[in-house]
Parts: sequence; C-alpha cells; structure tokens
Amino acid sequence: MEMNQFRNIADTLRRAGIPVTFQRLEIGRVLLSEPVHLSADQVLARVRETTPETSRATVYNTLKVFKEKKLIRELIVDPERVFYDSSTHPHYHIYDVTTGMLCDLPEDDLKVVGQPVLPPGMELEEVDVIVRVRSKAA
Repeated sequence: MEMNQFRNIADTLRRAGIPVTFQRLEIGRVLLSEPVHLSADQVLARVRETTPETSRATVYNTLKVFKEKKLIRELIVDPERVFYDSSTHPHYHIYDVTTGMLCDLPEDDLKVVGQPVLPPGMELEEVDVIVRVRSKAA
C-alpha cells in the first residue's frame, strides 16, 4: 500500500473512532480506495492477496464495524447475496441476477420523489433501491 493511501485510510478510521490495525487498514484499502460493490468473500479474497493470514472472522467483524460507523453501506440484493458499497451517499443500484454484478445507476436514470408516511414514532433511516435485471431469453 502506498504511504499516502495508508495515511488517508488510517485517518478515516481514526475519525470514525475505529482503532487502527494492519488488517483493518488492508480491508480499508480494498473498500475505501475507490468506489466498489463487493461481497464479504470478495473482500476476503482481495485482502488475502497481500495478507494471506487474514481470517474470515476478521473480515466479517470489520465489515460490521465499518457499516456501524457508516464508512460503507450493506446492500442485501437477495437472501443469499450481500454487497458492501463504499459509496455512502444516497444513490441507487442495478443488479444483474444472471451475472451477479451490482453497479450504481447513473443519478439521472431514476428519481424517487417524496417519502412514505411512516408509523408514529418512526423515522426514515435510508431508502435502498435495487433494480434487478436479467439477460433476455434468446
């Protein structure tokens, strides 16, 4: 990891109140260096390219902490597929059920207007919109 990138990720973790460890820095490098949509297994595979001793539990625990501190978003595209999105600003996604690829929808492609009427005592946490597509049958 480049020294400047290392410092930026360490600073991001500290600002979020997350103690800095080497493995958290590596997970941060994978998730926070550029916009990505990755499953936990994909994060683990990328981290193990440079830090092979990283455990699955470390990755899952760190993803949970990053999510709680709002460094990433968790997107549940179906009961068996969860992605972690490094872009935390409000935006929407398109999911190809054939290939398993998830990507951002361009902001001008879809507009959601208004908010639902919520039950008393409830507040809106976030809105996730995932447009599911598949290849047309030939």
